[in-house]
Amino acid sequence: MKKYSDSDLATLIERVDALGGYLDVSGRRDIIEELNHERLDPTFWDDPDRARTVEQRIAREQEWIDAWEALKEQAETIETLQLLAAEEGENLSDEIQAEAEALERDLEALELKSLLDDPDDERDAILTINPGAGGTESQDWAEMLYRMYARWAESHGYEMELLDHQPGDTAGIKSVSLSIAGDYAYGYLKGESGVHRLVRISPFDSESRRHTSFASVFVYPEVDDSIEVDLSAGEMELQTFRSGGKGGQNVNKVATGVRLIWNGPLSNGEEIEVVAECTEERSQLQNRNRAETMLKSRIYQAERALQEEAKAERESQKKSIEWGSQIRSYVLHPYTMVNDHRTETKVSDAQAVLDGDLDALIQAWLTHGRKDRAPAPVGTT
Repeated sequence: MKKYSDSDLATLIERVDALGGYLDVSGRRDIIEELNHERLDPTFWDDPDRARTVEQRIAREQEWIDAWEALKEQAETIETLQLLAAEEGENLSDEIQAEAEALERDLEALELKSLLDDPDDERDAILTINPGAGGTESQDWAEMLYRMYARWAESHGYEMELLDHQPGDTAGIKSVSLSIAGDYAYGYLKGESGVHRLVRISPFDSESRRHTSFASVFVYPEVDDSIEVDLSAGEMELQTFRSGGKGGQNVNKVATGVRLIWNGPLSNGEEIEVVAECTEERSQLQNRNRAETMLKSRIYQAERALQEEAKAERESQKKSIEWGSQIRSYVLHPYTMVNDHRTETKVSDAQAVLDGDLDALIQAWLTHGRKDRAPAPVGTT
């Protein structure tokens, strides 16, 4: 157990207070009060969509308040134990240390979550993996990434749904798309978009030579009824094909797989082509509905990318996430290490990362360049 000095304890308590200011707890209470007043209007439920939005906003704001108040209560418990130890002369060191360890763990989790302040961060995520050039090598690497994200999602209690899975000719996968559902799934995973590089001794090389493989990961916020995406602005083509998914008797017999191809303009007039396909549902209709959700999510993300690009240009800090922008390297030979090139975060246990232990890398990316927005950890200045 880590030993907390009096100054460490004081810093922890200061961080709780600072986080309350950063989260604007008093402002959130004012928002809830204002929205509760709106709920008292007899015509409140005449507009169900607006009413649902209000109810969701109240619940979201209350969730932040409750989380911070729980931390505040933990901090007050430590202060009470310190006071009892000083006044009564009791040895409460073990109790104080245990409370401090719990407080720091919960505080770090909420500090990290507080960085997820984009409106889309709380949404579910759609994650797609495609291998780069290199045939079996890259296809195997894409499957390793799929396993990594599946393990991460499972360890955090997220629900995962396979949307599309195209197996490789010999090993691995040609492409995979999955939905990861749960609180702030997109917020935590959005930084995974980009090119991932693997260096290893190839299990497919009879001469055991070292190979470098690439695969791309794209993460989108999954749209719901609260987001309108107008598909009528462009032209959409429907293609059907025999599915290799979980369709029971229909698999490879009926054209249940669906591919939607949308060609249309973005808000800046740029014409784009967006493709989404789903093969994992039991019927063509189910696959079409799921593919349409994926299509809307990708169009929505393309619009978001336009906005982010304009913002980045204004700030002269443009960061590309297109193919060719390598974000992370996973080295398995001659040593093992994972290196995130954006934050220069290095993890020596590469196998643990490939088994789904991504939290250190995700946290580093979320906090990189935003350290002034969150309170400093214990022992830092």
